[in-house]
Amino acid sequence: MLACWATAMWGQERTERLIKNWEFSRDKKTWEDVTIPHDWAISGPFDKKWDLQVVAIEQNGEKEKSEKSGRSGALPWIGEGYYRTHIAIDNPQRAELVFDGAMSEPMVYVNGKLAGQWAYGYNAFRVDITPYVVRGDNLLEVHLKNVEESSRWYPGGGLYRPVTLIEKGSTSINEWGTYMRVLSADVTSAAIRVDAQMDGMDDSGRYAVEVAILHPKGYVEIAGHTDVGKDGKVHLDMVMKKPQLWSPETPFLYKMATRLYRDNTLIDEQVQKVGIRTLSVSKEKGFQLNGQTRKFKGVCLHHDLGPLGAAVNKAALIRQVKILKDMGCDAIRTSHNMPSTMQMEVYDSLGMMVMGESFDMWIYPKCKNGYARFFKEWAERDIENLVLCHRNHPSLVMWSIGNEIPEQWSEEGVNISRRLQDLCHRLDPSRPVTQGMDRAEQALKSGFAQVMDVPGFNYRVHKYDNNIKQLPVGFLLGSETASTISSRGVYKFPVTITDRATYPDGQCSSYDTEYCSWSNLPDADFYMQDEREWSIGQFVWTGFDYLGEPTPYDSYWPSRSSYFGICDLAGLPKDRYYLYRSQWNTDAHTIHLLPHWTWKGRKGKVTPVYCYTDYPTAELFVNGKSQGRITKKAHLQPSSPMSAKAMNEELLDRYRLRWNDVRYEPGELRVVVYDKDGKPAGEKVLKTAGAAASLRLEVDRHELSADGEDLAFVTVSMVDADGNEVPDAADELSFEVTGAGVFRAVCNGDATSLEPFTLPQMRLFSGKLVVVVQSTQQAGTMRLTVRDMEKGNRIPVASIDITTR
Repeated sequence: MLACWATAMWGQERTERLIKNWEFSRDKKTWEDVTIPHDWAISGPFDKKWDLQVVAIEQNGEKEKSEKSGRSGALPWIGEGYYRTHIAIDNPQRAELVFDGAMSEPMVYVNGKLAGQWAYGYNAFRVDITPYVVRGDNLLEVHLKNVEESSRWYPGGGLYRPVTLIEKGSTSINEWGTYMRVLSADVTSAAIRVDAQMDGMDDSGRYAVEVAILHPKGYVEIAGHTDVGKDGKVHLDMVMKKPQLWSPETPFLYKMATRLYRDNTLIDEQVQKVGIRTLSVSKEKGFQLNGQTRKFKGVCLHHDLGPLGAAVNKAALIRQVKILKDMGCDAIRTSHNMPSTMQMEVYDSLGMMVMGESFDMWIYPKCKNGYARFFKEWAERDIENLVLCHRNHPSLVMWSIGNEIPEQWSEEGVNISRRLQDLCHRLDPSRPVTQGMDRAEQALKSGFAQVMDVPGFNYRVHKYDNNIKQLPVGFLLGSETASTISSRGVYKFPVTITDRATYPDGQCSSYDTEYCSWSNLPDADFYMQDEREWSIGQFVWTGFDYLGEPTPYDSYWPSRSSYFGICDLAGLPKDRYYLYRSQWNTDAHTIHLLPHWTWKGRKGKVTPVYCYTDYPTAELFVNGKSQGRITKKAHLQPSSPMSAKAMNEELLDRYRLRWNDVRYEPGELRVVVYDKDGKPAGEKVLKTAGAAASLRLEVDRHELSADGEDLAFVTVSMVDADGNEVPDAADELSFEVTGAGVFRAVCNGDATSLEPFTLPQMRLFSGKLVVVVQSTQQAGTMRLTVRDMEKGNRIPVASIDITTR
């Protein structure tokens, strides 16, 4: 019996992702063909009238209302939308639809009858459509509604995550009812417990369940079986010998196959990917994965994918993770909402620990029509779906029940925290629960912070020492850190460390010395992680820029996306990326120089130079002339008593090498780095660019799947005749895709650009942009051709070929 596990046929279940043959309308009169996932608003146009808000953002310390023109992305996501398609039902014994998320307030109709609905646009939900379907053709319709002032960032609109149809027999395995947890594990053995729920049990026969853990090569590692009681519940304990443990460094995945038999005949089967690993967190050892203490090197991510909008895409998620892992990042907080299943599958397979978050608000609204409208009625159902949907993902290491909840000062808030945390524990005893608190004194005084398994604090890092004294658990987490702001390739003079900088062009300086009134520079967080054993890590706000929340330009038009990202909206690393990489990536060296060295009109003017590197010492040269050799001040401490000002101003020379008095001369900027023994270990050179001469195209992947969904990201850079990047190029470019592919989107990372993402034309920003191309279902070769549209420009046409198989 065990020998046939790897090759056995499926039972009666049929699963189909509903991707094609959808129609979409905003008014039920004019319809267009679309594929799912789909974001109805991402094509724009950008306009300040969309969700124009006149509010005071309390989280930012504002007391006076002002116009917020780009707070939710300045895209047309508000209003109603309608989707329809036809589904074929082969066996109507039991049919179910699984929505991984629908923005928002979805109402699902089958053959004209309301079959189900949900309130929260970010959550997965299931709809039993058995009573409404017939054998053969059935009409499926989904009605969505987004109301104004219901989000603090861009939520998108539509069926932006997958929709799946499941057909099965009347007695079957509950889709979210199988739960595997690892009770203990090391390299010699793992104790595994599996609980499962069978639906539709009857007296027509004897039911039994078998569970097997399979190696990726197909053979069975371990299996167990048991009879099923009348309540449909199944419980199995098994021991696996010599397991391969899951971690960010070794994301090894097994398959867990659960099979349901009636009188020895297979009637249903469920296969999931799982990982073997253990979690713990304690005062003595901090956070431990597989018995090894480590600190989170994490980032927060909103759900949008830049120019793709909210429509989830596997290739885009993989690109994000690869960029972050090269930086040394090992964790993601899905702020401030439930992740998609596709996200979790990517994080499982590539190795990224996850804090799965739920809510941005509870009863007290942060925006007029936010989730507070639904919390009392829906919160427990939303937590239940979040946990049941995702609890078998090894990458998920903790749950978060809220972000900066206003109720953190009150007894009511304490009671809600306890209730939601207890619910998480009942559904999943294997993971701790946290939330991000931004009012430390209030949360500690009320007991709100002390309730949590993992007390998470957002910002105000200088208060950590006081916070820890009031926490019996003996540790804390930087659940949201930094909020440093910058625009890729933009540098402001003179260089200042400030939380109040704004400029007429709506940009922020990439010297990484600007932050917000409530936040800090990365160096302050590095210091607390280095110096405080009880700090178990951090999640930086944010890994990538996102649509909406254009702080510090909330009232500046046309600013419509964030400046917080370590990478810009196109996914291009900012200078700050290399500062984090120099601290987090312990497998590869980092040598990064800033700013660029092409400055018209700055000859002889002070132009500070920074080097981000993991090496302790470096010497800088301008046209061969030494600017001095300097060493990081590894033992630098902030002034006492610790303050936000001291943390932000006094620690930079501990983590950065800075030459603050360099005077600009065109030519060559070179840095030589030295190891701890004083030996030369590498160098980095920047040269003053000449006239723009050509376009350089670089693709992240040269081969795609011919599935109609796969994406490649092509970075386009303007370079001079010697191949040096031209950092101030702003040429208008056009794009054409021919062959086995189509143009999908383009983005230059400029938060003030109003050019649509989905039209094949855009200006370079700081000399670069990214074009997204998509495969068709026809194998072959696609060609992207890029043309410079500037009048009188002689930049030659550039092209690149990508294979689809």
